[in-house]
Amino acid sequence: MNLNRKNRSIIAFLLLGVCVFLFFILNICIGSVRIALPDVARSFSGRESSETAVRILWDIRLPRAIAVLILGGALSLAGYLLQTFFNNPIAGPFVLGISSGAKMVVALVMVFLMGKGIKVISAAMIFAAFIGALLSMGFVLLMSRKIHNMSMLVVSGVMIGYICSAVTELVVTFANDADIVNLHNWSRGSFSGMTWENVKVMTIVVFVVFFAVFLMSKPLSAYQLGDAYARNVGVDLQLLRVCIVMFSSILSACVVAFAGPISFVGIAVPHLVKKLLNEAEPIRMIPACFVGGSAFCLFCDLLAKTMLAPTELSISTVTAIFGAPVVLWIIKRKENLRR
Repeated sequence: MNLNRKNRSIIAFLLLGVCVFLFFILNICIGSVRIALPDVARSFSGRESSETAVRILWDIRLPRAIAVLILGGALSLAGYLLQTFFNNPIAGPFVLGISSGAKMVVALVMVFLMGKGIKVISAAMIFAAFIGALLSMGFVLLMSRKIHNMSMLVVSGVMIGYICSAVTELVVTFANDADIVNLHNWSRGSFSGMTWENVKVMTIVVFVVFFAVFLMSKPLSAYQLGDAYARNVGVDLQLLRVCIVMFSSILSACVVAFAGPISFVGIAVPHLVKKLLNEAEPIRMIPACFVGGSAFCLFCDLLAKTMLAPTELSISTVTAIFGAPVVLWIIKRKENLRR
């Protein structure tokens, strides 16, 4: 049985890795201007290539594709942490209003600073998003003490999300005309406009958090078996819960700061990965969720750019098309298990 599980895990990781590689290549080749694979290879090897193709590849498509890979993985991992924390299969940054809270504070900071002609740096955006994520998470945690029905807790999170979104829309109306377009595109979710500076900052933040979460694999495994068992094996539950809240908030904040709120990735991908692995051990689920989130978002971003080209869809529109059916399947499956 252990050998079969190991073989399945190897096959699952190979499949996810191939998907990431394939969608990454397609993302940097396909767009309003198609770049042939030989031109991409020449550009990477430093050989002579079209100057236009080189600029498009290195200044636009490559930073965007890397950002999608990193932020997609971060969002999926944040969803997995929240589902573990609340023991709820449809808990996620978007559903619980965490992404909306982060979006609200980032919008406030952007409008205030841009109105004074101050450039908004990446670190400031992440910090603002983190504060907003923590505020929403705090409301959800307060509600969880009063409401023990997980379905109603999710409804409370959705309501918090609507309130934050309404405040954000109100704030955007007071932005300068020149800033409204960028704010509106960002508030709907988009990976466009990524720079190498953005990629550098998000890489540091996300991979430091990823490493810290991976080190929590054993405590998380014990936590999944219940509070009593976790205490008996020496897990500090209070510290573990604080770490889950902090790390999921940082990951969600990083995604919102750079790409805006993105729906359903944090819910759908952990379940698809769990089904693929046929197990829920954190030591495998953590890296698998990250790679799965990267593959899913690369696929969705490719469709967002090409489905109605030259018009680009918001990334949340595409992730909702593929993620919402997964959520409906989860709800149906859970209802069948109750019967």
